[in-house]
Amino acid sequence: MNIEQFIQSTEALHSRLADLYQTASVLPWIPPELLPQAFKELYSTSKMVQLAAEELYQQNEELIETRNWLEAERQRYQDLFEFAPDGYLVTNTAGIIQEANRAAAQLLNVSRQLLIGKPIVNFVPLEERQPFRCELSQLCQTDRVRELVVRLQQNYGEFFDAAITVAVVRNQQGSANSLRWLLRNISERQKQKTALIDDKSSLIQDRPVHKHTKGETIPLNPLVVWYVRQGLVKLNTFCETGEEILIGLATQDMIFGSNMTSLPIYQATALSDVELVSIYVSEIAGNPMLSHLLLPKINQRLQQTESFLVIAGKRRVEERLYHLLQLLKQQIGESVAGGTRLSVRLTHEDIASACCTTRVTITRLMGKLQQEGVISFDSKKYVIFKD
Repeated sequence: MNIEQFIQSTEALHSRLADLYQTASVLPWIPPELLPQAFKELYSTSKMVQLAAEELYQQNEELIETRNWLEAERQRYQDLFEFAPDGYLVTNTAGIIQEANRAAAQLLNVSRQLLIGKPIVNFVPLEERQPFRCELSQLCQTDRVRELVVRLQQNYGEFFDAAITVAVVRNQQGSANSLRWLLRNISERQKQKTALIDDKSSLIQDRPVHKHTKGETIPLNPLVVWYVRQGLVKLNTFCETGEEILIGLATQDMIFGSNMTSLPIYQATALSDVELVSIYVSEIAGNPMLSHLLLPKINQRLQQTESFLVIAGKRRVEERLYHLLQLLKQQIGESVAGGTRLSVRLTHEDIASACCTTRVTITRLMGKLQQEGVISFDSKKYVIFKD
């Protein structure tokens, strides 16, 4: 029996009791004092039941209204989840998919039914899964929303670049119990970014080219930085005794300039025929695209400088020479038959200054490496590292 049937039954009972009580009260041959007390109590109780039923009915109507509102809200949020323009996943802390919307299923080329229960790592290329698992294990250690760029692969489909936003959901005890993933395909954006970088290259390629021959000293201007289009430039300074110290090599696509150092004496010399482009420092500050293009070039110089610092810190001269030759092989080496040749000739004096030793010591150690078969020289005295 539902609430409405119960109310109808109580109303009918109350009506019959009211009629009976009224009839018994007006019969002339029955004195009122003879009316049974139980009959009066029964009538009063039925009245209370009727009032309670009406109140219960009102509460039931309110509950129905609240339930309908909650159902509408639930459906609204379900629609927001289902029809979101970006892919949305809910996983446990191990990355097992528990919920997925239509966009996620379409993005990964899998039906939603088949997505449930699958590890999200299954859609990461094999060679990138281990770093992704390490990232996954760290997600639950913080409440900060993480932004990731990951290469994903569709089911029996192509690879694409995905921007992923991950948030951790915790229970009342503060323990992580699920992860929420927002997935966006940014492959087109990455292509546009690459095209933009190609366009920005014209900011340098279209400038006037300054050419310097091998051995020529390149003039330095604190208002200008030089961009190496072609060739190799030696960067050096001088100590108090007048000895030259090699502090860097500006290879193709690197930049250098007197405003990039605090050394009182800074000199640039062409180790080969070079082509340079001048860029004003004020122009870099006022052109974000140019700054963005030059930042990786500055990073190259910084990494090279740190490598020279590590070499200078080696205790034994043999170690300093070995690591310097490896650095030169990496920076200015070119493949030839039987090994790798340095593209320019560095004097023993240059190598000695970079190794913080004397030219005589370098000559002796280079001869030793040649005898051991580690290096050799071609007809033009270029160093060749044997395979």
